Amino acid sequence: MTEVTDLVDRDGLREFLASELGETETFDVKRHEEGFSNETLFVTWGDRELVVRRPPPGETADTAHDILREYTPIDALQGTDVPVPRTVAACEDTSVIGSVFYVMERVDGDVLRFSAPGRFNDPDHQRRIGEEMVDTLAAIHTVDYESVGLDDFGDPEGFTERQVKRWTEQIEWAFEETTAKREVPEIGRVGDWLTENVPTNPPAALVHGDYKLDNVIFGPETPPEIAGVLDWEMSTLGDPLCDLGWLLFFWPEEKDPLPPIMQTISPPFLTTGEYPTRAALTERYEEKTGFTVDNHRFYRALAVYKMAALGEMFYARYLMGNSDNRFYEMMDDGVPAMAEQAVSIIEGDQPL
Repeated sequence: MTEVTDLVDRDGLREFLASELGETETFDVKRHEEGFSNETLFVTWGDRELVVRRPPPGETADTAHDILREYTPIDALQGTDVPVPRTVAACEDTSVIGSVFYVMERVDGDVLRFSAPGRFNDPDHQRRIGEEMVDTLAAIHTVDYESVGLDDFGDPEGFTERQVKRWTEQIEWAFEETTAKREVPEIGRVGDWLTENVPTNPPAALVHGDYKLDNVIFGPETPPEIAGVLDWEMSTLGDPLCDLGWLLFFWPEEKDPLPPIMQTISPPFLTTGEYPTRAALTERYEEKTGFTVDNHRFYRALAVYKMAALGEMFYARYLMGNSDNRFYEMMDDGVPAMAEQAVSIIEGDQPL
């Protein structure tokens, strides 16, 4: 198990924070146990609550610097309509704590994964959760990325086509290990359909890359209001409708024939109560952004394809003996189920 001492040189961090924020007698560091990629540390500095983000131990110099790419849009979006944590500083000097890292203020509130706070049980509040998700996504997609210094943050031209190609290559890599155990012919059909149906001339915007309910924090107030958008490590300039498709993929409805694997990765409480439908979310998104979503089947199928690719890579690592994670093992059945879900979306059997 990774300990705090494996992740940070406390003396180095203390000296760094003192230079940025001034000295304090109160200093404590705790590891956030729920992270799956980059490491998150909660730091108490006097009367301030901070967050330190750093790459996992053992990352190479090139991949470790992805953490600073995550910092870039958060810092650039300070003072805009996009709710992001207040940044403190970033550090490329690996001698300070043992890796590159950045520091931001901790946002108070709740992350909604498997349940929603009781204060949100009111039907109006449930509807508001969906509206907040869409309004915040629209704020991301309509920000003038050039004016905030993100004009060279990515290449929107050909972005959607590259997404299909990238995830196809990831699936093919995983298949080298997994096809000896079982095959998933439907996923090839999905990939071919996506390749043939890539939208032409999609809009260009700042995209988050992993925008879903458990990557935002709802503040402590009622009615619900998003206080911060987190996990920007996949952000770039590209096709904003890919973000919308990803959000809709993780927004189940009561009518959905959800495969068991989806019940482990999407918020189950969204299938009850008065949460907005995917159609209502899409309509509001069009109103807030001015974009037209007339090919939602492509973007929804692409989202499932991406998750299936991730799942197949997880399963390959499990078969290689590189992980004993039960979730990785579940992809034996989970990826074929997601492939069937994508086919159903393509064929129009799972309407918006």
